[in-house]
Amino acid sequence: MIFTQTELENAFVIDLVLNNLVGWAYTTGRVRVLSDGTPWRPLVHVRDVARATVALLAAPTEVVHDVAFNVGADGENYQVRDLAEIVRAVVPSCEVEYAGSGDPDPRSYRVDFSKLQREVPDGVPTWTAERGAAELLDAYRAAGLEERHLIDDSFTRLRRLQRRLDAGELDAVLRWTAVAAP
Repeated sequence: MIFTQTELENAFVIDLVLNNLVGWAYTTGRVRVLSDGTPWRPLVHVRDVARATVALLAAPTEVVHDVAFNVGADGENYQVRDLAEIVRAVVPSCEVEYAGSGDPDPRSYRVDFSKLQREVPDGVPTWTAERGAAELLDAYRAAGLEERHLIDDSFTRLRRLQRRLDAGELDAVLRWTAVAAP
C-alpha cells in the first residue's frame, strides 16, 4: 500500500530517535548515528502511553491526585549506540554508521519510572524497543517510505517549524500569524 504525502505526514514523526534510525536503515541500508552513541534516551511506545493514561484514570484518587508520573519502563532507557544495534538486528543487511562529529550529544537523560511501577502497576509499559523497531519497519514498508522523506521537512518537526518561521506563518514563540490564516 502506498500512502499520499499528506497521509505519510500525518502518520509518522521521523525525528524521534528510534523512528529515525529505523527510517535510515530501511531507506539507505545504514543506521545513521549523529553522535558518539553514548547519550541516553528513554523510549516509550504510544500504545503504552495510552495504557498508562487509562490506568492512571482508573487508579484511586489518593494515589494519583496532584502526583506526576514518568510513563515508561526502567529497562527502556537506552544508549543511542544500543538502539543502533537493535535496529541492525531488525532491519536486514543494514550497517551502523557514525555520521556526526563523533562528539557526545549533550542531550542525554535516563528516566526513573519506578513510581509508576510501584503505584500504578497496570500502567507499566509492555512494548520494547525491539518490538517498536519491528513495527516501524513494517509501517515504513507499507507506506513506501523513501530517503527523501528523511531529508525534507515532511516528518522532521524542527525543519517544518523552521520552514513555517521563515515563511512568517509562526511568530518567535511559535504562535500562528495572520500569514497562516486561511
